[in-house]
Amino acid sequence: MNTHIMENDSMRVTVSDAGAELVSVFDKEKNAERIWVADPSVWDRHAPILFPFVGRVTGGKYRIADREYTMKTQHGFARDMDFACTGETAASVTHCLSATDQTREIYPFDFRLTVTHRLEGKRLYIGWTIENAGEDRMYFSIGGHPGFLMPEGVRKEDCRMVFPGADSLRYRSANKAGFIVPGEKTLSLKEESVSWQEDIPDTWVFEDGQVRNVGILLPDGTPFVMLHCEQFPMLAVWANPKGSFICLEPWFGRTDDEGFEGTIDQKKDIQSLEKGGKREIGYSIDFF
Repeated sequence: MNTHIMENDSMRVTVSDAGAELVSVFDKEKNAERIWVADPSVWDRHAPILFPFVGRVTGGKYRIADREYTMKTQHGFARDMDFACTGETAASVTHCLSATDQTREIYPFDFRLTVTHRLEGKRLYIGWTIENAGEDRMYFSIGGHPGFLMPEGVRKEDCRMVFPGADSLRYRSANKAGFIVPGEKTLSLKEESVSWQEDIPDTWVFEDGQVRNVGILLPDGTPFVMLHCEQFPMLAVWANPKGSFICLEPWFGRTDDEGFEGTIDQKKDIQSLEKGGKREIGYSIDFF
């Protein structure tokens, strides 16, 4: 696995060619790792990029007009492919992935995905550029999935999620198969936050641009991380019960609704690009 390192006085950040995945954020000031360590017995990822789908498609199949395609994997395929490193400095790393004959069999679009990680002090910026190099309108979803490692001796159940500026939020949740179930619930917040153990489903999915910033507070109220996702229509929060981490996931598009049978253009918040079109999307993370 080839990796690339960005480093300053505060942080050392490592990004892999495999999936253009952020695999380590080492906090020099705290002498601690801040990203989940991908323990295969719990969850074998660090911060995968979800493309060209977020979540699952019904029955592992999806339709474009009257043609059916197979996408058996969750969250598309980019996270499992090797990207080419196309640029590297002490403060940034850029990777690219383009369509291949293999990807066209399951996703019939000539895409180009460019991923940039940039370190500025204790803020990490993650940017994506999606381009349509083909002739037809291209449909896609994309999302981030960073897992934040709890400090040694701290249980995530004792931490709080903070949603600045909000006193309540609407959310939806997924069934065991990973599909969104009908109906919304309301999450009431106290001082813009809620403890992790309060009414936690497998996944919270906040839609309709409700969340612009989300963070984690340590048990004593100290800020731990803050994720800024102003561009994104969706934010998901997920954690494996066995792991000492919490994932904050900015999404464009999401997994299918339970029983969804529509075409790709009917998926919730699906994105599209005309021939020659380009879309730039990004989010940032502050580490405290």
